[in-house]
Amino acid sequence: MDQDIEIINTETRIEKIKNFFKKNLKKIATILLTFIFIIIGIFSFQINEKNKKKEIAEKYNSSILQFNQGEKTSVILSMKEIINTKDKTYSPLALYFLIDSQISLPKQEINKYFDIIIYEIKLDEEIKNLNIFKKAMYNSEFQNEEEMLKIINPLINSDSIWKSHALYLMGEYFYYKKEKQKSIEFFNKILEIKNVNPSIKLEAQRRLQRDLSE
Repeated sequence: MDQDIEIINTETRIEKIKNFFKKNLKKIATILLTFIFIIIGIFSFQINEKNKKKEIAEKYNSSILQFNQGEKTSVILSMKEIINTKDKTYSPLALYFLIDSQISLPKQEINKYFDIIIYEIKLDEEIKNLNIFKKAMYNSEFQNEEEMLKIINPLINSDSIWKSHALYLMGEYFYYKKEKQKSIEFFNKILEIKNVNPSIKLEAQRRLQRDLSE
């Protein structure tokens, strides 16, 4: 008797499942198709991004080759285009290339490209901080104190691994501007940091003892 009841219950459940699918066939089909389209979309996006990155890499490498062959004008244009693609890898490299190759570009334009890399590309936090430091280094030769501090304060007020580098840069900046007291303050801040970069700490101590002691 119990076995018969179990068979009936099983058949009832099966019938309910069948009825459910019959009533909701369109909804289920829509959900499945949507899911398939999402998977296809993600797959297509990944392929597109991979191809895009490959094209940027080829353009970057080709531009360096052209530069070595003396074709500077087209290379400058290519590197600017690469920066504006906002690629995590090649946009920063393109900017570094423009700076390191001593290509003459307006300082305002270089700073605009730094801002693209720092604020418009989703870089890892310390890579972003590295670019803030590089921007500060670039500007240290011509910017006034107010602008320098505006650029570099995000590092000085952080726990970044680049904090000690930023403090050292500002110590040197004020040292060469012959503002002794400000220079001392920044070098001393390096000595107060726990787990500071040993080489930066040593250089700060040398500067304080050798050139800034009373």
